[in-house]
Amino acid sequence: MIEIGLIVRALLRNKIGALLIALQIALTMTIMVNAIFMIQDRQSQMQRESGLDEANTFYLTNTVFGKDYNLQAEMQTDLNSIRKTPGVIDALQINAIPLSGGGWSMSLQHEPGDDKDTIGSAVYMVDDHAINTLGVELLAGTNFSAEDIEWRVDGQSTWPSKTIITKAFAEQLYPDNWETALGKTIYISQNQPMQVIGIIKTLQAPWNGWGGVERSMLVPFQMETQSSYYFIRTESGRRDELMPIIEKTLAESNKERIIRRVTTLEETRKRSYRRHNATNKILTTVVITLTLITGFGIVGLAIFSINRRTKQIGTRRAIGATKWQVMRYFLVENFLISCVGVIIGIAGAIALNMWLVKTFNLTPIGFELIAFGAVALFIVGQLAVLYPAKKAALIPPATATRTV
Repeated sequence: MIEIGLIVRALLRNKIGALLIALQIALTMTIMVNAIFMIQDRQSQMQRESGLDEANTFYLTNTVFGKDYNLQAEMQTDLNSIRKTPGVIDALQINAIPLSGGGWSMSLQHEPGDDKDTIGSAVYMVDDHAINTLGVELLAGTNFSAEDIEWRVDGQSTWPSKTIITKAFAEQLYPDNWETALGKTIYISQNQPMQVIGIIKTLQAPWNGWGGVERSMLVPFQMETQSSYYFIRTESGRRDELMPIIEKTLAESNKERIIRRVTTLEETRKRSYRRHNATNKILTTVVITLTLITGFGIVGLAIFSINRRTKQIGTRRAIGATKWQVMRYFLVENFLISCVGVIIGIAGAIALNMWLVKTFNLTPIGFELIAFGAVALFIVGQLAVLYPAKKAALIPPATATRTV
């Protein structure tokens, strides 16, 4: 306690340097905790399951330019050819790709004409092969039948009478019990009824940053359009082998269209989260850089302090202070400075997090992350001052008489 009192009085006499280091620690604490929080948030987003058999699926774009091209007949011919290819589990035409960044969304509601309780959902137009092709898990209800599938032309405003929705969408519709959504009628375009005939576990929307990314619905539509996606699922391990084969088969079967953009779901996921990865790398660099700067600042302050107090240290050694006692003095001094910095930093971290939560709709920071930041900076501070403290401990007692 006596030594702590001496250290505090010494710091008060030379408070500018100590205050600057404390503020530097506080700034590092504020930014570090929130940066790690944002890294974790993005990492958790990237690890969300899409609901698809990503390792064994790919898709391509079929773009037609022929004048007398029979869109319906040729599409069915294409899909039958793909499905018969050895190694292919199933295939379908689809209007959008999960996590691709582009797609279709609609608002739905419990009652017709009531736009006050609308809930947004991604819309995937598919046929009765969708569940098998996508690899999604059907939790309740049934799949579409071949008779449920309708043709949709460009500009059509009417919708089929049946739909399959994700569990997350069902939970949004019926928070008390998502299973009660099965068999219920919901309304699209304010007054068109759709009966929920099935609920699937997971199918992400095309937009990874959307708050309702887990809310999706399957609609029994095949599209009569000149450009659409063919989505293919293969047997395990055969995706890369079959991609060029299917591309070549389709390209050679009809010269009045172009087959392009043959892409795996894994590539789409990687591209979708490219910004997340880049942001995480930047934030990681910021955290490391600030921590190093803080560490070097502590080293610099300690060395400056030792150089100013060389005679004082030598005098202490001359009257019997051990090397450990000299080291302990600087370790305790740095610990006290770190305490002030960490306390200010905790307040700053919480304040910044409150602003982030309000501005970007993030979840509040956890106590464990604040505790981690505090412990980390205490450790950095002690490690940073260790070398100068050892250097101070090596000052010989004779320095007390030689130093002016």
